[in-house]
Amino acid sequence: MRKTGGTEKKRVRRQSTAVQNAAIDPNSDTPPRKQAARKDLFQLFAEKVRDHKDLESRWAVLQETRVEYFRGKDFVGFLRNHPEVKDILDSDKNLETEDIGNALLSKNLLVRCDRVVKTVRPGKRKLSTWPAHLEIFPDQVFSEHDAFFAWTFVKRRPFWQTLLSFCWPVLTLAICLFPVYPHQCKLLILYSCAGVLLLILSLLLLRAAVFGLSYILLGKRMWFFPNILAEEATLRELFRFWPSKDEEEKPKWTTRLFYAMVAVLIILLMRHHAPDEAARARYQKRVSNIIDDVVEWSPRLALSGMMEKQQTVVNVTKSNPDTAENQTDDITDPDSIPDQPEPEIIEK
Repeated sequence: MRKTGGTEKKRVRRQSTAVQNAAIDPNSDTPPRKQAARKDLFQLFAEKVRDHKDLESRWAVLQETRVEYFRGKDFVGFLRNHPEVKDILDSDKNLETEDIGNALLSKNLLVRCDRVVKTVRPGKRKLSTWPAHLEIFPDQVFSEHDAFFAWTFVKRRPFWQTLLSFCWPVLTLAICLFPVYPHQCKLLILYSCAGVLLLILSLLLLRAAVFGLSYILLGKRMWFFPNILAEEATLRELFRFWPSKDEEEKPKWTTRLFYAMVAVLIILLMRHHAPDEAARARYQKRVSNIIDDVVEWSPRLALSGMMEKQQTVVNVTKSNPDTAENQTDDITDPDSIPDQPEPEIIEK
């Protein structure tokens, strides 16, 4: 027989109080320093659980802050499958999962959250399994039934990330010094960036084409690499290949037919307004000229071009000295100014 929610909350609160009293006993003979070390065991336990790969977690927005959270039932299943993780708790390793969860909540290592959108959106069958927006739940007690818990402490940064942070200034300086690179290095960087950009665009077009065909022909929404454009996905989730389960209702055949007609119309318009061979050649020549200006530029060529301009100006001046002097004499000689007739005075 299932217990009611009120009975469960009372039992959980009594257990959390017992855990707190067991963790901090004022009548014990344990020194304060050892009691503080005993408190840190839960901190170490939380860090170890958070770094474990088998505990499934996601990122969401909690009061304008991105947090990492997990579900209560996943936490219970994780401790059931990995009981060796609780050995770090020393004397508290025999506690139940709910007691450990309440101890983490009481030490502000976790905070219980709830989904912001509590109603099913139009076109979907049920609520989202991993909501993107959360809010703080009023009762901070552990539960495995539709409960979400977010980590409140800052995750320790791995050593390789610390080393990587020192590489960003070097990379920025290398980007700024691109014009002075040798010609072969410029070509290598140019073709590498163009290849990566072409790969990304091809991947996006391919997954869009697969989605369109599966939606029109089969009535299913299949997005390969579903998190490739997600802003709140981790690096492991970003390159997940297989699509997630479609939780929305199957579209009607009229909707699929409408989108098929729209797709055919767009393809016909693009084919009709495609540029001809002359326009394509002009555009290719313009782009190739821009690329050549960037790739072939070097400080040596720039300095040689400036010196050639200066030498040209000097040579022109030296080759025509008589002309320059004659022009100067013509300007400065007062006899060269023509006489102007004096105005006639007419007497009345």
